[in-house]
Order: sequence, then structure tokens, then C-alpha cells
Amino acid sequence: MSRRSDIAQGARDVSHGALGLLRENLRVVTVLVAALVFVLLLGEVAEGEIMRLDTLAYELFVERLRSDAVTPVMEAFTSLASVVVLAVLAAVIAALAPGKAPGWCVTFNLVGVVALNQLLKVIVQRPRPDGFRLISETGYSFPSGHSMVAMAFFGLLIWMVWRYHRRDVMRVVWCVVFGLVIVMVGVSRIYLGVHYASDVIAGFCVSLVWLVFYTRVVAPAFVAVDREHE
Repeated sequence: MSRRSDIAQGARDVSHGALGLLRENLRVVTVLVAALVFVLLLGEVAEGEIMRLDTLAYELFVERLRSDAVTPVMEAFTSLASVVVLAVLAAVIAALAPGKAPGWCVTFNLVGVVALNQLLKVIVQRPRPDGFRLISETGYSFPSGHSMVAMAFFGLLIWMVWRYHRRDVMRVVWCVVFGLVIVMVGVSRIYLGVHYASDVIAGFCVSLVWLVFYTRVVAPAFVAVDREHE
């Protein structure tokens, strides 16, 4: 019995140690996983063929989910990553968020991720899906600009809320809400027929890497970081 207890205790110690190591290196793990997924998707896109992932997403979101009732909802979600909506939200953040210059923090974040998106699109030059679009879009498809902007903007809000909001249920609620917005913006781009699923996932991955860099290196210059959560 003592031997079993020792084995169980050892397993618990290993588990706690692994979780502690993951927590301490969460940024590194996030960057590595996101970068790996992006490189894999980029390799598939470079071959010029539609991926199985894209076909399955088309069948789910376009063939099965599309309806007159759902389309306005998806259009509303995609508009959350539009210039007008983000400009209004940035103004609200500048007025209400704590820190030395939260407005500039949000602005530089958006400018940087948009520039990165345009650079990647010019390099990859993947054409957009054709034949089933519900809205008009121009430019290249990979990676999705709306998905990158949503992840960068609302991801930064999650970072801010987690550090500045008092520790109560609303802190978790706001983070979940912003997380759902990110996901739904990406889904809406597939539903509306202007991006492949691989465009959306790649956009999320690039912005995750960007956010890790931005919140570690750039954001502290604009906002007072709570070192307790570092």
C-alpha cells in the first residue's frame, strides 16, 4: 500500500511539475505551436490545391449553415473587425482604460498587424474563394485580414482585462466574450465565402505570435503592467 501511495504521489509531483513548467513557458509554447501550424498551412497553400480542411469547412458553414436567418448574424460578426467599429472601440479604450497611453497601445497594435497581414498576402498571393461569396471583397486571401485583426485587437483586450480588472467572475466573462468574438469573426469569413478555413486559422496563428511579442515588448511602454501576472 505504501508503494502504491509513493507511486501516486510521484505521479502527482510529475503532473504538477509539468503544469508549472508549461505555465512558466506559456509564451514560448504558444509561439512554437502557432508558428508550426502556420508553416504547415503555408506549405499546403504553396502547393496550390484546396485542402481537406477547407472542403470540410465549406460543407459545414456554406452548404449546411447558410440561411436567410443566419446571414445577418454573420455579417454583424464580420463587421466587428471593420475599420469603423474598431476605431470606435479604440476611442472608448483610450478614454476609459488604465495606463499611460492605452489608446496608442491599441493603435500601434492594429497598425502593426495590418501591415504584417498585407506583407504576407503580397508574398503568398493566394486568390480568394470564388463562386459562393455573399459580400464583395478584393485583394488576396491568405492569411485572413479580418481574422488577424480580430485576434490582435480583441486578444489585446483580453490581455488588458486579465491584468486590470478585479478578480471576479466578470473578468472571466469578458475574456470569454472577447474570445468568442475572435472565433466568430473567423467563422463569419468562411460563411460569407470570402476566405478558406486555412486562411482564417493561419491569420489566428500569425496574430498569436504577434500578440506574444507585442504584449511582452511593446505594450509595457504604453500601459502599466501588473507584474503579479507576468
